[in-house]
Order: sequence, then structure tokens, then C-alpha cells
Amino acid sequence: MNIPPFYVMEVLESAQKLEANGRDIVHLEIGEPDFLTAPHICDAANRSLASCNTRYTHSQGLPELRSAIVDDYNNRFGLNLVPEQVLVTSGTSPALMLTFMALLDQGEKCLLPNPHYACYPNFVSALDCRPNFAYTSEENGFGLTPELVSEKLDAETSAILINSPSNPTGYVMSSKEMQGIAEIAETQGNIPIISDEIYQGLIYGGKDHSILEYTDNAFVLNGFSKKYCMTGWRLGYLIAPLDCMRVLQKLQQNFFICANSFVQEAGIAALRGPQDHVDKMVATYDERRKYMLKRLKDIGFRVGYEPMGAFYVLADASEFGTDSLEMSRKILNEAGVAVTPGIDFGDGAEGYIRFSYANSLENIEEGMKRLDAFLNG
Repeated sequence: MNIPPFYVMEVLESAQKLEANGRDIVHLEIGEPDFLTAPHICDAANRSLASCNTRYTHSQGLPELRSAIVDDYNNRFGLNLVPEQVLVTSGTSPALMLTFMALLDQGEKCLLPNPHYACYPNFVSALDCRPNFAYTSEENGFGLTPELVSEKLDAETSAILINSPSNPTGYVMSSKEMQGIAEIAETQGNIPIISDEIYQGLIYGGKDHSILEYTDNAFVLNGFSKKYCMTGWRLGYLIAPLDCMRVLQKLQQNFFICANSFVQEAGIAALRGPQDHVDKMVATYDERRKYMLKRLKDIGFRVGYEPMGAFYVLADASEFGTDSLEMSRKILNEAGVAVTPGIDFGDGAEGYIRFSYANSLENIEEGMKRLDAFLNG
């Protein structure tokens, strides 16, 4: 199968190899929180294991976890979801795969923004379907606008995918943009919208929104990796229309059976427990975000918009070269700074570099110092 590598993982693995040989590397590549999972979440998993809760759960997930998920969405967005609309998965990637399998038939298209999260088109292509790219502009923060969706839709497009807050751009869609896309999807044949909301809660001004505020014909992907610092726990979920859940459940039963039982207990604790640790983390990210934006511009990178979500900056590196993959390799090997090449996120991001500020301010300062010396020294 001709699927390109996930370059950020290759950068990480190259960096780890250098570290094993004694090099000091500053990691600004990986989209992984540097904070620890909160103790009350770990305690819940430990209690579950101590009680030997290690058997299969319902294929859709523990009823209490599904209730906690819908309570969270209903309270934050004024919705009326029910637990039967939730499918708990082993991370968000399985939820994405199951959604594509349920919505796309062979040869059909899914409308995707470009730049985009690296794996989106690879999921689509693996199912012998086709990505239909909508090229966004930096002037609009690389946001997928209703106008662009309307322009790119065609008769073969069976789903629209949106991502807010966005990886790799940090763009946060407005209420108006989400509502506009929902209205277009409805008028153009009631096309379902897949909304990747994994970075919800990580915003620096304004208000989070969910596509479910504007349409019921939506498949929402979310999880615990980013907001609750649980990347290695592999716990995600899918919220879908009730009339589609049976198909999704059967796919889950066949491909994954269910998510880990004791990890689901940790998810309940994450949602039901205190949230002050999340607030402190977001405030820290914001401090790093502001510092990184200023230093990148000082060094000579161009950032034509202010990212207001997630923990990424997608910076124009054309001052230093046009081949982002080669550039990232040189920066890693010669400057000791791991960064992600823009080409990982589609040809619309070629010539850009993605920087993650999911690292300590001290390490970010050191990374910027090394970059400046390497590029301008």
C-alpha cells in the first residue's frame, strides 16, 4: 500500500537515535503534552486494576463513561445527547477509521482541508476512496471557510471533515464558520460532517464550539490525549447519530472489540473529577505560545496569523528554504532541534515548519536560541 510515512514520527525516532548516542535534542516536533496525567486519573485506573476490572466491556464502552461524555458535551454546548450516541475507542484514530468505513464507499470522496492533520488522507486512501482537498489560505489562518466548502463540493463527495482547534495550524473555527458549513452540507444533499475536536479546551481567548451545536448530521471525534495528557492511555470516543450507531458498533466489535476496561475508568475520573489542572496547563501553554510567536518572528520565520488553539505554530520558512523535509533534517542534525516539516500536513504546507510548544519554556528558549544561531549565525 502506497502510504507516505508520518514524518513527525520519523523525526521523533531520528531524534531519539541521536539522543541514544549522546546528543542533546530540544523537542519541538511532537504533539504530545509534556504535563503528567493528573493523579486522580491515575488513581482511578490503579483502583480499577486492583479490583481486577480487566474484562471486556460493552463494545460501545462503559455506560458510566458514555454518560460522562454526553454530560460534558451537553453542559458545555447546550445539547441533548444521549449515551447511546457514544462509541468509546482505543484512541481517536480508531474512531476516525470506523467513521470513514461507515460513511465512504469505494471511490467516493471526503472533503479535507489542506493543510490538514497528516493521517487524514491516508485513512481515506486506505479505504480505496479519494481525498478532495480544499486549499486554505494563511490570510484566513488556514481556516476552512463555508465559501471554500461550497466551491469544492461535488457529486462524488460523501463527507466533509473539519478540525478545530486545528493541527497543524492552531486555528479555531468561529461559530459563524461552523454554522455556515453545516448549512451548506445540508443544502447540498445532507452531507455528513466529521468534526475532529480532539484539541477542544486548549484555546487562548474566545469560546470553544462543537459542530453538534449546528447540525445533528455530524460525527464528532474526541478523546483524552491532549486535554487530559493521556496520549499513551489510548482512549478516545465518537459521537454519532443514533441511526448510524449500530453500523459503527458492529465495525467496532469486529475490528477492536472494545476499549481497555480500566482505562475507561480513568476516563470517567478525568471528566467527573476536578478541572483546575487543565486550567493551569492552558495558562502555561498560552505563555509559551506568546513567547514562541515572538521569537520565531525575530529569527525570520513569517507567521501571518495568530494561532489561538492547540499547541502549534505553522510558520513560513521560505526565508531559509523551500524543501521542508530537508530543512527539518538539517535543523535536527546540525542544530539539535526537532521540528516537523510542513509537507507532513499536505502540499499546502510545503515550505512551512510546524513548531510545538508542548515543552517547557526553558526548553523552548533553548530551542529558539539554537535555531537563531543555526539559521542566522
